[in-house]
Amino acid sequence: MDVKTTFLNGTIEEEVYIEKPRGFETFDCESHVCWLKRMLYGLKKAPHAWYIRIDNYFTGLGFTKSEADANLYHIVVEGKLLIIVTYIDDLILTGDDQLIKSCKEDLSREFEMKDLGLMHYFMGMEVWQGDGEMFVSQRNYANTILKRFHMEICKPRETPLAGN
Repeated sequence: MDVKTTFLNGTIEEEVYIEKPRGFETFDCESHVCWLKRMLYGLKKAPHAWYIRIDNYFTGLGFTKSEADANLYHIVVEGKLLIIVTYIDDLILTGDDQLIKSCKEDLSREFEMKDLGLMHYFMGMEVWQGDGEMFVSQRNYANTILKRFHMEICKPRETPLAGN
């Protein structure tokens, strides 16, 4: 799932003023500024404000935050597990199909969301999913690095170290 206009969902705790954007000038009010009521992309506190908002939302629904990763949430409903991982404005949901469907509906009511369907790429990793299995590869990432250093035609070796 992708959250549209993510940082607009963050709340501002203090008063923030910005200069009027280009094209928004009015000649009778040249000394005026804009008072922000919502976070904007580019403000230092915007990612933190978004994280607090989504964290409060998930914990309010009864999700438990992982102690090992602050971006991983899980909930067990009637013996069925749902796991959510957040990465800025992207959410990865895995677990019981009915819980995923219900959670997507809840999220769409709270935030403007786009359902991206099954995951195919994430942070440079390719993901293939089949019946009860998942395969993750970094082939494209490795090929990009090889191209950057003009090594795409080099001979592959099992171990890139000298023998002995």
